[in-house]
Amino acid sequence: MTIHPSLHKRKNPLAESGEQIRVLEKTDCSIPSFGSKLAETGNGPLRPDGSAILQVNIGYRCNLLCRHCHVDGGPDRSETMSRETMQHCLDALSKSRIQTLDITGGAPEMNPDLPWFIREARKIMPEGEILVRTNLVILVSGEEYRHFPELFRENRVSLIASLPCYTRENVDAQRGKGVFDRSIEALRMLNATGYGKDGSPLQLNLVFNPGGPSLPGAQQALEADYKSRLRQEFGIEFSHLYTITNMPVSRFLESLLEEGGFCRYMNLLESHFNPEAVKNLMCRNTVSVGWDGALYDCDFNQMLKLPMREPAPRTISDFDEALLHDRAIAIGQHCYGCTAGAGSSCQGCLL
Repeated sequence: MTIHPSLHKRKNPLAESGEQIRVLEKTDCSIPSFGSKLAETGNGPLRPDGSAILQVNIGYRCNLLCRHCHVDGGPDRSETMSRETMQHCLDALSKSRIQTLDITGGAPEMNPDLPWFIREARKIMPEGEILVRTNLVILVSGEEYRHFPELFRENRVSLIASLPCYTRENVDAQRGKGVFDRSIEALRMLNATGYGKDGSPLQLNLVFNPGGPSLPGAQQALEADYKSRLRQEFGIEFSHLYTITNMPVSRFLESLLEEGGFCRYMNLLESHFNPEAVKNLMCRNTVSVGWDGALYDCDFNQMLKLPMREPAPRTISDFDEALLHDRAIAIGQHCYGCTAGAGSSCQGCLL
């Protein structure tokens, strides 16, 4: 396992001390609160439209240390979802109208119960969508992981794979030396399994993140560039490209503060606020489940430990679809990241 030399320090002190919210809310960057911006544009208070997606983080352990990681994942993280908590997630799926299970991490493949979770979920939702977010490298990191492409294929799992650029230089700078070449190896293995091929029902979607404090380019144009470069240079095919804005959370927040660019980035996000993106925010149709079963409005709130508001249940074991629908969504300054430009979500741009 190769770790970028500048990233040997894994956990950031802000996340350790629970100071992220204080920094985001109290640092004077001369921008209005996100709540007042919503009110000003006639979009507040923010409430859910329903629960269509159950996004489950099954552990923060990861084989990589990426610069933009909002989860602060790494090889030394021990937080791992238990099979009991996974069963509570399955129970929630069986008694709700949710038809999409979105499994994330860390590297989800490092949780030994992932195969069981996928197979059981497919029994409950035979026509539903199961997503797994993979960093690709894990699939070629040892024999214990090489069975996953076939497992994914057998259970019709859609894959969302991080590849923040189509050049070796940019990917290795963001994710660690050697990551690009190993990602290409994993993509070729997935193509050989049937993923991402033209006309194949097996979805292989890639994720682009900017290399620094800037907004992503137009998703459709970037997808065309990715497809051309990866096909011509490596013979690789994939389904779609998702562009995701770097959120001012966890490791990326710390880098912004260390480099003196926090307020500049927050002003960039606020100045590009797009009210049209608000109606499609992922928090409006997603329930996020932490590794310990705690419930959040989105994956970013989970990392900030910003819990759901009453009357919503606090844990997946107390799942209640009606109460979830009655809640107001917890918001903060980080929400500017999802509403800037064309908008951003775990499924790419919003517009």
